[in-house]
Amino acid sequence: MAFQIECPNCGVRPAWEFHYGGATRNRPEPQAPSADWVEYIYSRSNTRGEESEWWYHRSACKLWFLAERDTSTNHVLETRRFEAQENVGG
Repeated sequence: MAFQIECPNCGVRPAWEFHYGGATRNRPEPQAPSADWVEYIYSRSNTRGEESEWWYHRSACKLWFLAERDTSTNHVLETRRFEAQENVGG
C-alpha cells in the first residue's frame, strides 16, 4: 500500500524515498544477559495499531527520525526529530 511520510526536514514525500528502521524499543544495558540482547535484536512484535518507528530519508536529507504510525492503515500520525536524551523505547 502506497503512503506518504512527512520528513521533519523536507516535508511530505512518498514512502519509497524512506527506509524503515523498525519499531522503537528500549535497548538493554551493556552488561545485560545475552538472552536480553537476542530478544532486542531479533524479536519483532509486528503489532497492529499505533507504533513508534525509526525512519531514514535515504533519497534526500539523510535524516533518521521517529514516526508514530498506525500499522493497520499506514496513516502517519506524527513525525519528529530524535533528540539524544529522548527515551524512545516502547
